Amino acid sequence: MTAYASDLLRLLDERGQIHQVSEPHELDKLASEGRVTAYIGYDLTAASLHVGHMANIMMLRRLQQAGHKPIVLMGGGTTKIGDPSFRDTQRPLLDDAAIAANKATIRGVFTQFMSFGEGAGDAVMVDNAEWLDQLEYVPFLREIGRHFSVNRMLSFDSVKSRLEQEQPFSFLEFNYMILQAYDFLELNRRYGCRLQMGGSDQWGNIVNGIELGRRVDQAQLFALTCPLITTASGAKMGKTAGGAVWLNADMTGPFAFWQYWRNVDDADVERFLKLFTDLPLDEIARLGALQGNEINEAKKVLATEATAIVHGRAAAEAALETARKTFEEGALAQSLPTVEVDAAALSAGVGVLTAFAELAGLVASNGEARRQVKGGGLRVNDAPVTDERATLTSADLVDGVIKLSLGRKKHVLLRPAG
Repeated sequence: MTAYASDLLRLLDERGQIHQVSEPHELDKLASEGRVTAYIGYDLTAASLHVGHMANIMMLRRLQQAGHKPIVLMGGGTTKIGDPSFRDTQRPLLDDAAIAANKATIRGVFTQFMSFGEGAGDAVMVDNAEWLDQLEYVPFLREIGRHFSVNRMLSFDSVKSRLEQEQPFSFLEFNYMILQAYDFLELNRRYGCRLQMGGSDQWGNIVNGIELGRRVDQAQLFALTCPLITTASGAKMGKTAGGAVWLNADMTGPFAFWQYWRNVDDADVERFLKLFTDLPLDEIARLGALQGNEINEAKKVLATEATAIVHGRAAAEAALETARKTFEEGALAQSLPTVEVDAAALSAGVGVLTAFAELAGLVASNGEARRQVKGGGLRVNDAPVTDERATLTSADLVDGVIKLSLGRKKHVLLRPAG
């Protein structure tokens, strides 16, 4: 661990959030002497960000905790191009309405991580469409494009991986790294932004911005990346059998979010406590040292603290209590994820495979549900499902719901409606 003088780099380093830094001694000096303005950009490709984005959002949180100013850059302009970095195919192109809708649902999440306002250290949110949509093509090529070497752009790993697979690489995508570099230049001009942060896969794009700032405005800009966070098994963060773990509550509810963290591998607990909570390091070391069944207590702390940051303390405590009632007391917790089912259809009878696959989404298909039945993995109201041809009816309601369970940790309530 490098001995940094500034609170900013020391905090990021202690939390395991530094992978690469350009000119670390100069950046450390800058952060020691005054307030640094830094940004991370987020393209608007879905209605929510997911847990995979949380590591770099926490970098902005740490930045503000250390007394510096975060900029959240919404990629209303760059989303129209699509980041090709390390992708096998081009991203689907979204129209303006879809991008605006995604922006509207994404932006609220950031208020959970940092404070926004007019103060010197308050975070600000801007959209790069503000300047990218106003560019005139030929003047932009003459002023900015001439500073980029195609030979060098082709040498970046993010581009080489696509070319080596002999997959099409459109001219539209090729422009992305130039526009991202221009964002850095524009933010430096407008806000005095000196630092761009992001995941380690963005290093090449960030360095492009540093070089552009130096060539055009003789500005000294900096890059800082965090490691790409994977689980102990090597899987990407936030990917589960049921799909992505989203940050928006209407796409992944607080209880499901809490459960994701509760179910992490034992080997990930201490590292994730550093990355995704604000707990003191000595407390994290204590929790990380727990062994055997006691490590489950550390996982509950991780789940509750991470959920509190994203969904608020009340929702996190409610998720903890739901888990306690469901798993420790065996009670039917009404705050479990709930899916409404047509009351008339339930009266007529709903196939148990359909209930688990299509209604509750606990398994991917009827075929998988059938396999789970054979392995004893499905339960209705805590009783094992033994007949794949069984149907659920109103007679199965307990306290107005039917509890469906996959294994011991995944539960959904079916509630009649209509």
